[in-house]
Amino acid sequence: MHFQEWLQSLHSSGGVRGPVREDFWSLLPSLPSSSSFSLSSLSRSPSSLLGIGALASLTAYWLVTRRRPMQPPCDLNAQSIAVQGEPNWRRSALLKDDALLEFYYDDTRTAYDMFQRGLRVAGNGPCLGFRKPGEPYQWISYTEVAEQAQVLGSGLLGKGCQPNPQQFVGIFAQNRPEWIISELACYTFSMAVVPLYDTLGEEAMVHILNLAEISLVICDKEEKAESLLGNKEKGATPTLSCLVLFNDCSDAIVERGKNCGVEILELTQLMPPKPQDLAVVCFTSGTTGTICFYRSLCESSCKDVSISYLPLAHMFERMIQVVSMFCHGARVGFYQGDISLLMDDIKTLKPTFFPVVPRLLNRIYDKILGSVTSPLRRAVLHYAVRRKQAELSSGVVRNNSLWDRLVFNRIQANLGGNLRFILTASAPISPTVLSFLRATLGCLIFEGYGQTECTAGCTFSMPGDWSAGHVGAPLPCAMVKLVDIPDMNYYAKNGEGEICIRGHSVFRGYLKDEEKTAEALDSDGWLHSGDVGQWLLNGTLRIIDRKKHIFKLSQGEYIAPERIENVYMRCVPVLQVFVHGDSLKSHLIGIVVPDPEVFIDWVKERGIIGSYKELCQHPDVKKAVLDDMTAVGKEAGLKSFEQLKDLHLHPEMFTVSNGLLTPTLKSRRVDIRRVFQEQITNMYSTTVI
Repeated sequence: MHFQEWLQSLHSSGGVRGPVREDFWSLLPSLPSSSSFSLSSLSRSPSSLLGIGALASLTAYWLVTRRRPMQPPCDLNAQSIAVQGEPNWRRSALLKDDALLEFYYDDTRTAYDMFQRGLRVAGNGPCLGFRKPGEPYQWISYTEVAEQAQVLGSGLLGKGCQPNPQQFVGIFAQNRPEWIISELACYTFSMAVVPLYDTLGEEAMVHILNLAEISLVICDKEEKAESLLGNKEKGATPTLSCLVLFNDCSDAIVERGKNCGVEILELTQLMPPKPQDLAVVCFTSGTTGTICFYRSLCESSCKDVSISYLPLAHMFERMIQVVSMFCHGARVGFYQGDISLLMDDIKTLKPTFFPVVPRLLNRIYDKILGSVTSPLRRAVLHYAVRRKQAELSSGVVRNNSLWDRLVFNRIQANLGGNLRFILTASAPISPTVLSFLRATLGCLIFEGYGQTECTAGCTFSMPGDWSAGHVGAPLPCAMVKLVDIPDMNYYAKNGEGEICIRGHSVFRGYLKDEEKTAEALDSDGWLHSGDVGQWLLNGTLRIIDRKKHIFKLSQGEYIAPERIENVYMRCVPVLQVFVHGDSLKSHLIGIVVPDPEVFIDWVKERGIIGSYKELCQHPDVKKAVLDDMTAVGKEAGLKSFEQLKDLHLHPEMFTVSNGLLTPTLKSRRVDIRRVFQEQITNMYSTTVI
């Protein structure tokens, strides 16, 4: 079965099939066949008659209502196919041949086309949702969004923006409806969007504005406009001449803008771009502009309600909205802008589709386990999880089983109660966590892999394959191959190596940086990801290491800290961990943030009592945490030199606001090293190996 045929079959399938009905009576318990059996004997035995009737009714109910296993779109033992006989160069088994999928719909080839398709499907139906604290969601229709984008785009042209892909427009705002309207306004006139975000820092912001020669930035709050004006007043961003503000602005900010040659502006209109035109320039955490094509944005499908809270400045969230939601006339509800209120927003919105990062799933997992305190309840929970996992192994995914009603109903209600599927990406997730949540949440949970340079995704777990520990097979729009990394002893002949991607979704290059483009893209068009992968026997890809962040210890051993961190994250008391090494030292040390929701009780079980901050300073607590992490690391197969020999317990989380996490919740390794330099120095000076 090929890709398009399988997707169409998902819409046409459902209900009880004919053969099931035809075979129904043959599956009922047979009546006794002895010569002594007769209707008259049944009439003299009402209890027997009632018993058979009850059994028949229960059997009929079970057969009619039981959940059928999901039909996978291909053989799950062969999810990818070797290209040109090369076992380490593979493409999706959903394709008929080696020709990659470029467009799913012939009439939908650009991001502009996608929204127009959604507009045709939904008409005046709801598109973008927002809410105020304690209130229900309010919705802006597809028609209203299209009209507002048209007006805003006209305003951009009126202020000197040119209707071509060389016109870069900055968007400096949190997730909200106006962000999407601004983006659509740019796509309407073929202009390219350059998302900006707070955590880039002033120096990086100035670099981006100057590199892209941005004259106009759209921002949400006056504070952000003031920061941009501050750079303009210093002469650091000479090209900046216009600002558009979502919120009301004061006369003072308008006057300040006039004094430094910056005007405050308004609204737009429509012009379809071409498939090969530039759509987005995404600046990653390293502030290297990534150019993505419109045609790269067309490789997925989804319909339902999604919650938008991951940064729109990053490709993962953009792909979720433009490709998966708007193309099909679906709804997107925005969070209130405060991550601490996200769960309340989810309960109110009741999304059917939930894009997540592994850190959030880890938090949900820890919270579920932390809420079950009594041994009896814990035993029931784990038994129920095993029963649901047994169903998953046979291909059945549901949220209406006996165990869902008795054990998991409250967990599912906390996420709105309507979830049909979850997509996790941006970092590896523990197989234990993934399998557990697939059982407890009763919905499809897919895992994907990719990066900004390949328009977010290049592999995706296959529907029907509910095994964990891999990131799926190549998407129909991309080919994936592994290449040798001799320094790390990874060789393609062994099915291991650096992951390289080629296809319609791969970017054209870094903006005005030919040197870095040449490092990422080779002469044959392969994108070198910097991640290390391994092909599994069923044709799926497993991420096993990281090339870019590796370092050597003094004895010459290579260390991939992110892989070790992912192992240690499975420890019950650990919320966040940062692994550090030095090429002049022979061992690793770490910074660990304990999970405040379980840490105190976990330590209490070991006979130590105190407040959260006091326990972080207790030497016996540090030893207990280190011992637990060492045990988990040993179980996961970490070598002795990969284990931490000392750690510092830190009572405050790494967050985006304190500059220790990126907006996609990845560790800012350089900044963490700088902040904890004193603790790192002390640990190396006192640890005896």
